[in-house]
Parts: sequence; structure tokens; C-alpha cells
Amino acid sequence: MWTIAARELRSLFLSPLAWSILGAVQVIFGWFFAILIYWFIRPEVQSSLANDPNAPGLTAMVVGSLLDWMAIVLLLITPLLTMRLISEERHNKTLPLLLSAPISMTSIILGKFLGLMGFFMIMLGMLMLMPLSLLLGGLLDFGQLASGLLGVSLLLGALTALGLYISTLTAQPTVAAISTFGAFLLLWMLDWGGNTEAQNSILSYISITNHYQPLLKGLFSTADVIYYVLFIALFLILSIQRLDADRI
Repeated sequence: MWTIAARELRSLFLSPLAWSILGAVQVIFGWFFAILIYWFIRPEVQSSLANDPNAPGLTAMVVGSLLDWMAIVLLLITPLLTMRLISEERHNKTLPLLLSAPISMTSIILGKFLGLMGFFMIMLGMLMLMPLSLLLGGLLDFGQLASGLLGVSLLLGALTALGLYISTLTAQPTVAAISTFGAFLLLWMLDWGGNTEAQNSILSYISITNHYQPLLKGLFSTADVIYYVLFIALFLILSIQRLDADRI
């Protein structure tokens, strides 16, 4: 499993796509970060915060907003990376070799999943240098920061697991990317509509980003964590079963 994860991570860094995504993400979030800082230090904003006894702090207004934007960007870039996990193996006719190796389907799927998650954790670590730079001139709420990072990591895990499963269903990476993006968009928009309050409640619970928002605000809930853990486990199990069917 760890060998496959290391191989997957190494192949990502040998790909120009991965480096392009890392560079683009740094530029995009550097721009967002600069805008948020500029907005936060404006005199009218500081005056308003000074007059509000319950005013949000630097972490909530800058770091929380930055992490919130991550959800949107992740929806766009994750399909570009998950599309290649299995569908590219099918497309290049290397999947039969992988399936014939003396390793379990569980090891293959978990290795692919952990390899891509390793890449995302490196990307997230690079992005966190921006919020940490605020310590040079201000104070951060490390509890809220840790909660927000947990939320981002769980969201990344859920998106990666779903994208991995969709990648097992087709031999065309482009089809896998488009299908994954469509599935992400559907899960994101679920809590936007419902004809009744009960429907709204159900759709809101299923929505993949609805459980992310409380964690950004530092509101840790085991229900939100369990949702993501079950979501990840479900699609990893489905991916394993799909590859088992191919081996048979």
C-alpha cells in the first residue's frame, strides 16, 4: 500500500500538470490573501471592529475566508488529478498488470488514495505559510485554525475518494474528470433547494460542503467529522469492489 502511495506521489511530481496546479493555486490564493489583508486593514473596517464587542478576529475574517475560498477552488482542481488514478491505467493498458500483482485491491485503492492525499497535504502546507505569516504582526486563534485545516483535509479526502471511484468506472480520463466535476457540483448544490423544510434538512445534510462551514468557524462537531469519514469509506469500498469485479 505504502509502495503504491509513494509511486503515485512520485508520478504526480513527474507530471507537469501537478506542478502547474501547485503554481496556479499559490498564485490564486496569494491574490485572495492580499485582497483579504487589504480589506481587513482598511480604516473603516478597523473602526467598525473596534466599536463591536463581539467583532470577529483576524483568524475568522482573513484565514477563515481564505479557507472558505478553498472549497470552490478544490471543486475545480480535484477532478484534474483524480481522473488519472485508475482511468489512465485503463487507457494505457497497464491496469491488467497492476491487477495481476500479488497485492490486494484494498492496497491498490488505499495506495492511490493516500498518494494523492499526500500531494494535497503538501499543497495545503504551502498554502498555510500565508496565514502563519500573520503572526509577524498579529495574533491567530490556533483552535479555529486547526479546526479549519481539519475541515479542508476532510473535504479533500471526500472529494478524492469520490473522484477515485468515478475514475474506476471509465477508461477515458477526460470523461472521469467531467463526471467527477458534475458529481461535485451536484453535492455542493444539494442544500440550495427543497420544496419543504424536511427536504431542505435532508438535502442540506447530504451536501458535501455543508459540513465544512462549521469547522471553518471553529465549531467542531463529531457529526461533521463522522459524515466525512463515512463518505470517504463508502467510496473507497465501492472503488475496491469495482476493481475486484475487474480482476474476476
